[in-house]
Amino acid sequence: MNSLEGVVVQIQGLSSSAGDISRLHVILKQAEESLRSESTRLSPILNQLDPSNHSLGYLYILEACTSAPVSKEQAAMLVPYIARFISYCAPEQIRLAPEKFIAVCKRFKDQVMLLGTPMRGVAPLQAAVRKLQNSSEHLTTLHPEFLLLCLLAKCYKTGLSILEEDIFEVDQPRDLFLYCYYGGMICIGQKHFRKALELLHNVVTAPMSSINAIAVEAYKKYILVSLIHNGQFSTSLPKYTSSAAQRNLKNHCQPYIELANSYSTGKIAELEQYVRTNGEKFESDNNLGLVKQAVSSMYKRNIQRLTQTYLTLSLQDIANTVQLNSPKEAEMHVLQMIQDGEIFATINQKDGMVRFLEDPEQYKSCEMIERIDSSIQRIMSLSRKLTTMEEQMSCDPQYLAKAGRERQRFDFDDFDTVPQKFNI
Repeated sequence: MNSLEGVVVQIQGLSSSAGDISRLHVILKQAEESLRSESTRLSPILNQLDPSNHSLGYLYILEACTSAPVSKEQAAMLVPYIARFISYCAPEQIRLAPEKFIAVCKRFKDQVMLLGTPMRGVAPLQAAVRKLQNSSEHLTTLHPEFLLLCLLAKCYKTGLSILEEDIFEVDQPRDLFLYCYYGGMICIGQKHFRKALELLHNVVTAPMSSINAIAVEAYKKYILVSLIHNGQFSTSLPKYTSSAAQRNLKNHCQPYIELANSYSTGKIAELEQYVRTNGEKFESDNNLGLVKQAVSSMYKRNIQRLTQTYLTLSLQDIANTVQLNSPKEAEMHVLQMIQDGEIFATINQKDGMVRFLEDPEQYKSCEMIERIDSSIQRIMSLSRKLTTMEEQMSCDPQYLAKAGRERQRFDFDDFDTVPQKFNI
């Protein structure tokens, strides 16, 4: 029964039990081509279906509706349907056809971007991620799409909610690259530079057979965030970084490496001159704002160096040493650093003297003990997880076969004994 009316009847009649839904799935697969050929007539049919009860059928029709390119007017009509479907669909039904659900969600993202309203897609795609995930440790293809919308809509806090989860299962390598890259940008937007460094580092050091554009752009931001957060940057990468990245990343990011070299001298005038000279390059990379933050951070680094040498210092001396324009500007920098917990100091307003103090944290308050305990528990949990993953990998036939093929390149003792039950 391939007529549209017949398909609707089948969807309405076979969506109550698991057995019926399995039968419906077979029918929908058979009717797929006819649905696509009638894509222009399908929109009214959606009004006859309940996205929560008829999720699988609704998904097939929605996918057929959106399979062809859509105009802005069509997008405006389809977006509410898709948003409602994502919000109310049954996860157990849409997981029967995950590729179609992913396709619909990606088209939905494209449509809200076409309409210039990325904000409309944030909540639905967040729901879509949750419904597609097997667990919170699962990175889906929709994670990067969701984070991209968060970036475009400047909903950074919403994006952070997903970035806080530990990921152990990845569908596609490209998803991991984009997830970490977009996630790093969201953390930069929230000035969570430590987390941003972690995510960008994951992109740069991830396995890759050849260099890719995502890794190059991530490396540029990694350099800048390293300067902002750590006050320094090292060109050496960990040993586990792919040879492709080791060989090629620096060649594609030379202006940024030279910026880091200039930063390391501590001479603000030379750094500012370098930024002016290469401003067009940084702007074309959409990194000029981050570069300016790196330049601004040099003032902080120079002030922090003073705390290691002096107990008291006048605001005028700070301004002169750090190359600020006035004592007032020095005062603003010091106050901001005190507020951010970057230094510990007091300012005497009468004589303009700054007194640098030791860190008052004694690490024995209840709050600090709870934080330390929480960190220890998390590390222990991660350790158990890694042990489990290592055990699973050590028994994986594909891994063992590859290890066997590679064995001749290494010493025999570099490998554990291979279980006899696997034929290598």
